[in-house]
Amino acid sequence: MKGSPIDAVRRFFAPGSLKYQLLSRALFILAALFLLVGALQSILMKDFVYQNKAEAIGAQIMAMPGDWFTDRRAPDGADEPEDPGMPEGSGQGERPKRSHRESPIQYQPGLSIAVIGADGTVTDISKDGTADPPVLTADEYDRIVKQLNMRRKETTYRIADNSEGEEQLVVYRQAGPPGRAEGLIQVSTETGSLRQLLMTQLAIFSGLSIAALAAGLAVYLPLLRRTLQPLSRVVRAARLTDAGSLSTRLPVSQGQEEIDSLSDAFNGMLERLDASFEAERRTTERMRRFIADASHELRTPLTSIHGFLEVLLRGAASKPEQLVRALNSMQLESKRINKLVEDLLALAKLDQEPQLQLADASLSGLLLEMEPQLRLLAGSRRVELELNDDAEGSFHADKLKQVVLNLFLNAVQHTDADSGIIRLTLGVSDGNAELTVSDNGSGIGEEHLPHLFERFYRSESSRTRKSGGAGLGLAITKAIVEAHRGGIDVESKPGDGTTFRIRLPLR
Repeated sequence: MKGSPIDAVRRFFAPGSLKYQLLSRALFILAALFLLVGALQSILMKDFVYQNKAEAIGAQIMAMPGDWFTDRRAPDGADEPEDPGMPEGSGQGERPKRSHRESPIQYQPGLSIAVIGADGTVTDISKDGTADPPVLTADEYDRIVKQLNMRRKETTYRIADNSEGEEQLVVYRQAGPPGRAEGLIQVSTETGSLRQLLMTQLAIFSGLSIAALAAGLAVYLPLLRRTLQPLSRVVRAARLTDAGSLSTRLPVSQGQEEIDSLSDAFNGMLERLDASFEAERRTTERMRRFIADASHELRTPLTSIHGFLEVLLRGAASKPEQLVRALNSMQLESKRINKLVEDLLALAKLDQEPQLQLADASLSGLLLEMEPQLRLLAGSRRVELELNDDAEGSFHADKLKQVVLNLFLNAVQHTDADSGIIRLTLGVSDGNAELTVSDNGSGIGEEHLPHLFERFYRSESSRTRKSGGAGLGLAITKAIVEAHRGGIDVESKPGDGTTFRIRLPLR
């Protein structure tokens, strides 16, 4: 089963699982630390145990009587000096030499005691002969004597093998009174018991380390699951997210800084995707509407041309008056199709973020140059031209002429032929050239103003295709102005006329 405990365990211990990786790496680090601690403990404990053993042996050497290691008798043929506290004839000079092995002082079993004379001879004086003492060379003994002279108060030891190959811990002391050393005292003991003690301690530490790892694993697993719960919530939310639920957001305050950052980044990604999909939907809707409007605009003249052709085929071609009327109508419809196609091509080029070839030009000079053409298009309407400033900058003169003509023709269509007034005003404000085209026509309803620059949009149902265009002029105008990094807006009220205001940066 997919949700069985076995599957859950397999998913948990899968090599690619984050829980498994965190757990395994944590256990690896702990095991490495325990191993390092154990190694250091073994090294330090070994030196500690050996040093304590050497100190104990040194203390025992100090407790041994001095005549164990030196001969106190007078030389041959001489009498020993009498003790002043002894009466004469007590026979002190006749006291025999006491054997080293007959001393009543007891020492720790397992020790091998030897005396190294000044001439390098080694004398074993141990009571039990369980192990032979290590024997060094004369040069090594000389170095030991020098070390003892340098370290009078320190008990030093060394590890050496005897003749049987057994490892022993050896402690050296000088024999004889201070300042008159007569040789070396060498006390050694086997290190087997010390090694056994160290191995026992190491085994105890290893067992405790394994127990600590097992206890840590038992405690760490629930904590790990609880710690990764916010991440699991993020995963579940990501699985539930699709193109239809981009408005869902993850909580950004889950108590973990990294998870909160991930949630914040995920929410930001969702916002960008939502905005992108929304823009794509709007673009698709505009494209669908654009195709429908363009098809509708093209269908009418094509239908008209098709109708005139049918009339001509039915015999109207033999009648000069009907032939001329049909040809003139077909010519007008073909011009309208050409104009529509040209406008569509212009919009397509402007939609591709064009890089206009700008050149230094004067807007005042451009308007003065267009003044005769504008008055001709206005007919009997009054045209007022107010040039308050000489606005000079970098512009595309032909494109700006198209903007002025589009706005001017729009004003001509909406003003009375006899009483209409069209005013063009040019000024400079805050580094921008401001060009306004206003009229005293019928005006535009407030509900139409937000859509005025949309393609194929008409503000009046009475504007038929005979009196108005296809609804692309203002869209082209806005695209050209924005290509100059400028802006355009409109103000209008029904009965009070309309004002288009253009702002173009001079630099």
